[in-house]
Amino acid sequence: MSPTGRTLWIVVAWALFGLAASVWHDLAKAWWISGSVLGAVALLDAIVLLLLKKVEISRRLPGRFAVGEKSDVRLEIRNTGGVPARVEIFDGVPAGAEAESMPWSGTIAPQGKARVTHAVRIIERGISTFGQVHVRRWSLLGGWLRRYLVGAPEEVKVYPDYEPVLRFALLSLQHRQEQMGIVRKSFAGSSRDFHQLREYREGDPMSQIDWKATSRRAMLISREFQEQRNQNIVFLTDTGRRMRAMDGELPQFDHCLNAMLLLAYVALRQGDQVGVQAFGGTNRWLPPVKGSHSMSVLLNHLFDYRTTPEPSDFSAAAERLLAHQKRRALVVVMTNLRGEDASEIVPALRLLRSKHLVLLASLRERSVENARTKPIEDFGDALRFAAAERYDAERAEVLATLQGFGILTLDVPAQQFPIALANRYLDIKAAGRL
Repeated sequence: MSPTGRTLWIVVAWALFGLAASVWHDLAKAWWISGSVLGAVALLDAIVLLLLKKVEISRRLPGRFAVGEKSDVRLEIRNTGGVPARVEIFDGVPAGAEAESMPWSGTIAPQGKARVTHAVRIIERGISTFGQVHVRRWSLLGGWLRRYLVGAPEEVKVYPDYEPVLRFALLSLQHRQEQMGIVRKSFAGSSRDFHQLREYREGDPMSQIDWKATSRRAMLISREFQEQRNQNIVFLTDTGRRMRAMDGELPQFDHCLNAMLLLAYVALRQGDQVGVQAFGGTNRWLPPVKGSHSMSVLLNHLFDYRTTPEPSDFSAAAERLLAHQKRRALVVVMTNLRGEDASEIVPALRLLRSKHLVLLASLRERSVENARTKPIEDFGDALRFAAAERYDAERAEVLATLQGFGILTLDVPAQQFPIALANRYLDIKAAGRL
């Protein structure tokens, strides 16, 4: 318990009164009397505050949080006492989280309650803990503040940002995937299985006409195809130290997770199976799962992935994946490619290429892009520009080497990564590469 500003000002005024009484002795008696009265009132005010019942607070958390996205937390404050409760509360949000509408202050009537809804934004995935609620209560006369904690700590799961997935799901219900930039293309090739016979439509290729059915029905009949299903997509995900680089508010690894969720949703809707293998300090394996309901399995598997300070061993990752995944699959290697990786990543991906179709999906760093586009004003800017150009040249050389061995590549900034990766997958499916 501590005095409020009102009490401190009264003490200052009383001290000044005492200074005056030391000069004019006729005021000494009044000074002593006023001090005794003020002291008794302050003591009584403090005792009453200690005897008052604490307010009760219950918290209602959302079922899950998405990293970087705001979610509403509801607090219900109950005053079970017989006098009004003037309080200020601050929810025990996790470390690093943002709660812009906190603290909340107000007066709650006797036997009354107040409901407070505030938005919380958590920027770290995994298990986050909401601590006890901090409460400051004023005394009846406003001379004292009592501080205490209410409630119990609660844990909540913070998942990767699945907003692009939800947005794609809503748009796809209205057949408007192209609004997100995801475009389905049709290519001739072996990726399409027979679906049904239908009447000929203008523009159908001659090779699509079923001549036997045409002769039986005396009208042109075309074969309709659909993309092959039950194919495997496996994410080989780098969790090493290179993925800890910040790109905006999130590390690059979180941008990769967002892209994985979108591609996984698209692939599951296509009837394919999706699996995950981590490397770079984390050795976790999720065998391929199938069906739209499997998105919850993926979310629960991925939400607590953590990057580590360890280097990324591409060769060991390739060997482990070959041991786990026997059936041919599209292996999406998600990392941040560096020029010095050539001696290790090229043999590792060639080893994977011997059995699987491999796509290297690499995130471009925003800091490098900024260094290349920033106007050069001094010698330091010139050095940064030259370093960025050399960095990009080495990176392009590695990508060209991989492409020469038949390995697909994708190298885009984080903001474009989810849509670009989903489009590349659809292109691969339509072209019959898998």
